[in-house]
Amino acid sequence: MAIVDIEQFIIDYFSAYQCNPLKMEDGVMQVELTEELDKILMNRPFYWHYIQSLGQEGVPMTLTLITNPDKREQAGEWIDIGSPRLQQIFNHVTQHEKYTLLFQEVNTDKNTPLYPWLLANFKVSYRGRQKKEEIISLGIQLVTGKVIVNMMDELNKLALKQQISNFCYTISPIITLTSGFKRIEKIIQHYVENQPKEWANEALETRNEEIALLKQFYKDDLENNIVKKEMEEINNRYTPEITIDVTSGGLIYLLQDFPDIERFS
Repeated sequence: MAIVDIEQFIIDYFSAYQCNPLKMEDGVMQVELTEELDKILMNRPFYWHYIQSLGQEGVPMTLTLITNPDKREQAGEWIDIGSPRLQQIFNHVTQHEKYTLLFQEVNTDKNTPLYPWLLANFKVSYRGRQKKEEIISLGIQLVTGKVIVNMMDELNKLALKQQISNFCYTISPIITLTSGFKRIEKIIQHYVENQPKEWANEALETRNEEIALLKQFYKDDLENNIVKKEMEEINNRYTPEITIDVTSGGLIYLLQDFPDIERFS
């Protein structure tokens, strides 16, 4: 994995766990761990058990990671694709989080590049008179910007693993993870905005009918708290709402000849 890839992955990882960055420059990262990550990464169960038995607040450790080869001799842990610490972090992410880092398995005896793809699986929920959900899987190549649909279906056809294959190396992304996610997020939003609106109109009609019926039935007592509560429940039940959630995703490194699939429309 290229140095910049490892560095960004580690930054994203510690950021997700709200670790305080003490130093982050030129391939040297020093972070103050949270209690949660200290327990996960630093293998100090007796310390935490003792502190908790005393009813005291523990002190998480500080971790220094080095990704710049020129600074490898400095105090800290050298991190590359095969380092135990990075594998420990990969394993934690894979086992406990909804995001992952995977590589296509390649049998080769010559240097072979793998290209970065950002995978995001979305759940789109429509709520109105009835409820409907759909799962949409998108992938964007972080070098060319190509976007494909049904990414998970295509990945299921490939052999993927957590370690990079021998003789393979990764191509550094040109598009950042944040920028890549924003691109596919816009595609999802455009897709949702262009879906048929009949379901929403039907929900609004039902809501208006229910409210009109309620007002007619309680026309002399509309300020009653019970009536107000019923009206609020009708609004909550029938007002159209669309939510978009990311259910899972990851950074996947694949061969360049990944299938040429039609873009999302």
